[in-house]
Amino acid sequence: MSKADKLGVSASFARAQPVGVSSRRAAIAEATGAPTSGVLPPSEVPIEALAHNPLNLREDLTDLDELAQSLIVRGQLQPLAVATRMAFMEAHPGQTDGLGRAPYVVIDGNRRLAAAQLAGLKTMHIHVNDALAASAADILESALIANVHRVDVAPLDQARAIQELVDVHGSQAQVAKRLGKTPAWVSQRLALLNLTPTLQEKVETGELKVEPARRIGRLPQEEQESAASESINAVNPPRQRTRPAPTVNAVNAAPPAPTPAPTPAPTPRITIATDSPETIADALTAHLTPDDLKAVTELLVTRI
Repeated sequence: MSKADKLGVSASFARAQPVGVSSRRAAIAEATGAPTSGVLPPSEVPIEALAHNPLNLREDLTDLDELAQSLIVRGQLQPLAVATRMAFMEAHPGQTDGLGRAPYVVIDGNRRLAAAQLAGLKTMHIHVNDALAASAADILESALIANVHRVDVAPLDQARAIQELVDVHGSQAQVAKRLGKTPAWVSQRLALLNLTPTLQEKVETGELKVEPARRIGRLPQEEQESAASESINAVNPPRQRTRPAPTVNAVNAAPPAPTPAPTPAPTPRITIATDSPETIADALTAHLTPDDLKAVTELLVTRI
């Protein structure tokens, strides 16, 4: 049986398809009615023509109200990067749930699309680039690279996306090269995935800060809970409960006992795994105040 027959395409249709169009794309074109070539992509489409990217690295599209208001007041300042439905289906046959009948899939701009839907916009400006959907690795890289410097991407979502890239490319070093980052940068972010589920939840809620969490993720899981508790308590020390002063008769009151001199607090110690300069910087950032960090930086500069 020919490839065209397996795809449910007649032999005559397969012979008639344009040169350079795969049998799979031709089959999708016949099923969806989308042309394979010769049509200039539009620059503005109805919002119903856009589907969210099922592979979008954000699991949670947060803080949409402010962005929706901005779209209403200022309009859309940047077009959405999209791929045609045909290109997406060709590259990702098992990832089409939720696309509906929309002819375009948003690769970069899913949060803006969600905000536009919330704002009630009727149309959106787009830039069509089917190369973004060429492969699972490409579409994931496009989403990650577009969002890696944005503050609204949760650290664990970023770590999961990086891990998917490692699965595709085979090594952290290769992923670091493709992202333009150091291997240490990749390794530190992946360390969050080594945390216990309980500690990952604390990272997501903000109870456990990201920088110490990356350091703790390098420890064996049986040691992580105590290290996390130490880090959390260092940031939010428990409040000391004060007892109310007893009420006494002023005439018969005994003279107050002398106040003992306060015991100096022990100097905190910072343990640093010196496997990379970035790890040292992360540890110092997690334990020192901004003023102390500045002082340490000035001291280091004078010793170079």
